[in-house]
Amino acid sequence: MAASGRPAGPEVIWARSERTGRGPRPAHSRAEIAAAAVRVADADGLDAVSMRRVAAEIGCGTMSLYNYVPRKEDLYELMVDAAAGEYDLSGPPPADWRAGTLGLARQMRALMRRHPWLPRLLVPEYGFSPNALRYLEYALWTLEPLEADGATKLELISMLHAVVAAYVTHEVAGAERARTSPWAPGEEQPARHAHLARALAEGAHPRLAAAFAEAPAVPDPDALFERSVNRLLNGFGR
Repeated sequence: MAASGRPAGPEVIWARSERTGRGPRPAHSRAEIAAAAVRVADADGLDAVSMRRVAAEIGCGTMSLYNYVPRKEDLYELMVDAAAGEYDLSGPPPADWRAGTLGLARQMRALMRRHPWLPRLLVPEYGFSPNALRYLEYALWTLEPLEADGATKLELISMLHAVVAAYVTHEVAGAERARTSPWAPGEEQPARHAHLARALAEGAHPRLAAAFAEAPAVPDPDALFERSVNRLLNGFGR
């Protein structure tokens, strides 16, 4: 450790042994610490995750937690890995790479909805933890029938993550807006639709009026999600 308190060089939490030396077995495992941090984030949001809060969750002192997790960024990486461990990757993928990739996208959407903080932590640096590597290997297995090189397949996987994360972020924001609205469910939207109809009837936005006239009044979010994913996949192969 340098005098400034920073590591002497870049460190990867997965290269660090959970048990150092020949002393007693650690009282807390990385899995336990990650589960505690995930519980906090699920309950109160990512901003509520702190070394002090997680230490209290597992029943140790804050400074003791640093013996297991040197940095808060390492704690985030443990959380992402714990979430990635929830994918069901049992059994071989289907022969149809599109169906298999859509299945992974559905799992990803459900995962992000269970853990709304997850899109904020989808950075490349956290993408090579044990469970993330397991997921990537399976995703590439799913894409094996696709006639494309490995770099293109990794690009597809990355773009899929971005599309799903953006979609779920929108869903979560809408759910939070509905939760905090002073109006009962179903009360606010008719007023907003009426305002939109009046604005479009004025004729200043003819293209928008035509587009809304062809759109369903109440779009199916599941169908919209699957169309979005399929349009992405269409860019890589039929």
